[in-house]
Amino acid sequence: MYKLVIFALFAFAYHSEAKHFSRCELVHELRRQGFPENLMRDWVCLVENESSRYTDKVGRVNKNGSRDYGLFQINDKYWCSNGSTPGKDCNVKCSDLLIDDITKASTCAKKIYKRHKFQAWYGWRNHCQGSLPDISSC
Repeated sequence: MYKLVIFALFAFAYHSEAKHFSRCELVHELRRQGFPENLMRDWVCLVENESSRYTDKVGRVNKNGSRDYGLFQINDKYWCSNGSTPGKDCNVKCSDLLIDDITKASTCAKKIYKRHKFQAWYGWRNHCQGSLPDISSC
């Protein structure tokens, strides 16, 4: 029984650090993070197709052995470090991209966008070009 209680506490603690955004919650948070309004539908589409709006999403291992992390599915080959210290191009730990505070993830996503535009994300390339979600009620 003791082990079950400890497991439940750890599971709750882990889960409480993650967030599943509704579409409008995501729009409001992206606005708060300074994402430009003229690209908001693209960012929402990207997030919906990459992580289903879950901050704690860790993708399957890619063909090159890398993984994608968080709301924006940021890749650990180039952008985040799996070590105990921040690193790579975004100077961030991959684990920092999995929490409900999306500040670091947003900063990194904007850096990726500045360098590669939306072409860096397969979710956007495969699902969003010419077909963007309606966020007018948000």
